Amino acid sequence: MGEVMTEETAAIQLSPWMRVITAERGDVPLNELLPASGNVYVARLDGQEMPDEMSTFQQFYELLKFPEYFGWNWDAFHDCLRDLQWLSSDYHILIIESAESVLSEDDDARGKFFGSLWRAGQRWSYTKRPEGVTLSKLSVVLSCGKESASSLARRIGELLDQPSP
Repeated sequence: MGEVMTEETAAIQLSPWMRVITAERGDVPLNELLPASGNVYVARLDGQEMPDEMSTFQQFYELLKFPEYFGWNWDAFHDCLRDLQWLSSDYHILIIESAESVLSEDDDARGKFFGSLWRAGQRWSYTKRPEGVTLSKLSVVLSCGKESASSLARRIGELLDQPSP
């Protein structure tokens, strides 16, 4: 799924649109996060402020400026992440600090959360021709403590590998 984090690599890249970085070594080169040109919207969220579904929805509603019609459920959350047209930007970067804390007591909701981020990243991705490189107009950066990075990446992989009901 992704690469193993070492002292030299400050990140585990789960896909072209999702990576886990350590808070202590958050020195991922900007050229890996930012597009070469265009308008970029950056939202910085705090995983410690997202212990349950409603507070998670609230964080995204406020920081990504979800529209008034947002339905405060997982389907609506996913739909908003797939759209984001109201932000009038070419690229979107979501930085989630303390990502290991997001919905840490609710595996079902956590699976829906990371699954929504994953599918939204897929939706926003495209293949650059002729190089054949997959790029994305939505990047998700999950920042966490060094001791949590590998287990968070593994847990996300496990959540995403589970078949949908």
